[in-house]
Amino acid sequence: MSSPFFVAKSFILSPSVIPLNPMNRLIVYRSIRIAIAFVWLVNGLWCKLLEQVPRHEQIVDSILGYDPDLMTKVIGGLELVMVLWILSAKYVKLNVWFQVIIIVIMNVMEFAMVPDLLLWGKWNLLFAILFASIILSNEYCLRPAQT
Repeated sequence: MSSPFFVAKSFILSPSVIPLNPMNRLIVYRSIRIAIAFVWLVNGLWCKLLEQVPRHEQIVDSILGYDPDLMTKVIGGLELVMVLWILSAKYVKLNVWFQVIIIVIMNVMEFAMVPDLLLWGKWNLLFAILFASIILSNEYCLRPAQT
């Protein structure tokens, strides 16, 4: 019997799903990488640095409890650094695992400590796991041999 990962990878790589000649594979891979960077950009710049989503500061205050305005801006700045790292395509596998670890840790903490402040409540953890899965799948299933 095939493992679920093998079945999922076979489905993703199936020509009937996405015609994956080398050029298309590269386009899909880079497009997903840019979309991932965009998620970090929106969360860092719009939600935290420009303070357009006050819930983020409330979450930081509830979890860290130290100068929420400053800490929210620091986290937002670090998310912008993540955008630059993703777009630089340097140390890609390290970057991918760093993103996944940050996403999982952050969302497990929020799930346990402040589920009432999350956009989708406890369902946020599911969306975080899906996002982390997209990041991993893009790198390990879609990345062309040399990019």
